[in-house]
Amino acid sequence: MEFDLWQAGLLVAVGMASGFLNVVAGGGSLLTVPVMVFMGLPGPVANGTNRIAILAQNVTAIATFARRGFRDFRLGLTLAACALPGSVAGALIGVQLQGAWFNRALALIMVAVMLVMYFDKQAAEQPENYQPTRRQLLYGHLLMVGVGFWGGFIQIGVGFLIMPVLNRVMGLDLVRTNMHKVFIIALYTVVALIIFTNQLELMWIIGIALAVGNSIGGYLGARFAISGGDRMIRRVLNFVLIIFIIKLLFNF
Repeated sequence: MEFDLWQAGLLVAVGMASGFLNVVAGGGSLLTVPVMVFMGLPGPVANGTNRIAILAQNVTAIATFARRGFRDFRLGLTLAACALPGSVAGALIGVQLQGAWFNRALALIMVAVMLVMYFDKQAAEQPENYQPTRRQLLYGHLLMVGVGFWGGFIQIGVGFLIMPVLNRVMGLDLVRTNMHKVFIIALYTVVALIIFTNQLELMWIIGIALAVGNSIGGYLGARFAISGGDRMIRRVLNFVLIIFIIKLLFNF
């Protein structure tokens, strides 16, 4: 397909919005994947190409969190290790989706995302120094397998699933929730991207243009999450929820 300068500019702009939303709340891929499909990419190729930008975005966010003193790589690694098997299984299924089935799966996932965010909009508040109990850690690690499957399968809305696990189930505050979220997603995205690359011909030029925007948005999102704290993150979550519900109901 032809790739013009205006398309590159569009991808960078959409990527910035997507990266910010993905780091602070979630749902950024609801912007990027439809844009690539609109540009002519088949659904599975858009799904795989999106992982290039997701990886760049989360690496940037991890570095930003770490520079501000927010790091807990030990817990992040164990959670990511649980997400990896699910990610492999999800990616192997995701590369097989074609045409109408991809669109149907996307529609179902959007509905599920809306429901999860609606019932989780009053997320639990915890002190910054709260340490999860053994039971919370066990449940969180088990649920991470399902999160990994969703992320490997289609990625769209995975932030809306991982945040309730880290915040509600494990009791982490929303800043640390976002810190772990970007780390976990970055690790399993590497595996998912390898699978998509081996199974499909991804559009790397488009992915790189999108990655530039996602990286900028990821950097801004990480800084916003740290400076704004739980209250501002919660406001963004609720705002994103309302916008996506309106989009789903009125199909604009």
